[in-house]
Amino acid sequence: MKINEILKNKGIKARRYEKKGKVTIIDTKDKKYVYKEGKIESQILNYLKSRSFEYIPSFLNNIQDTYQLSEYISDLNIPKEQKMLDLIRLIALLHSKTTHYKEIDLDYYEQIYEDLDGNINYLYIYYTDLITLIESKVYMSPSESMLANNITKIYQTLSKNKERLDKWHSHIKEKRKERRVVLHNNLKLEHFLESDIPYLISWDKAKIGNPVFDIYKLYQNHILDFDFETILNEYEKSYPLLKEEKELLFILISMPDLIDFKQDEYTNCKIISKMLDKIYKTEMFLSPEKPKDRAKQ
Repeated sequence: MKINEILKNKGIKARRYEKKGKVTIIDTKDKKYVYKEGKIESQILNYLKSRSFEYIPSFLNNIQDTYQLSEYISDLNIPKEQKMLDLIRLIALLHSKTTHYKEIDLDYYEQIYEDLDGNINYLYIYYTDLITLIESKVYMSPSESMLANNITKIYQTLSKNKERLDKWHSHIKEKRKERRVVLHNNLKLEHFLESDIPYLISWDKAKIGNPVFDIYKLYQNHILDFDFETILNEYEKSYPLLKEEKELLFILISMPDLIDFKQDEYTNCKIISKMLDKIYKTEMFLSPEKPKDRAKQ
């Protein structure tokens, strides 16, 4: 069904449309609405309602519809640092309100371990093949030279992550329960609005899972923008991570990105520089020389 037909059925007379990313903002005589393609799982919405988590838009569409229609929410102009702290507090509340435990079998954690171990091995082989090819050239491009000069750091990161993974595996291989929550699963600052109350928007990727995956997504999107130690500390004031959860989080955030050299030279340099910045900043964040033990005993 086209957007015009949907609005007509809802009795909404649009005066102007504005495309903004994946959403369409609809301006009427009295108010604004937001339209977006994509369905939100009805189980997720019902579960959030049952747990009294009210910080989501009020949708005007039926739960089975393959689109989302809601009233426009005005966002207050506040500093990004404060907004990020407000966001992480709301995520802690979301996780706290939706926490439950799921029985798991022996194969569950083994599969996660094998997948992560396979990823580490793949990255090691990939970068070994790539650096061999680069070093065989008479002249390196600036991006290739940048990678070659830092390949030892990539290898060190992979080796350290293998140690973290084995340590995590030794802690969880006998566990039979996992803590589960509702994951927003697409966390970034632009999906958080502050109005009369705070709102999380863009719920079409939401699912049930381990709480660390929300923190991991937020880290991936904003590690170079904010002090993540402050963000994680704020989250754990209300929702402390378990030892094995924190270990898994540190493994995930320490995994180097895959560089494919398929862009133009300027873009390749930017991509490699960003990956290296993430590696070094993550190393600082996880440094054992910090005064307090991050892993909850």
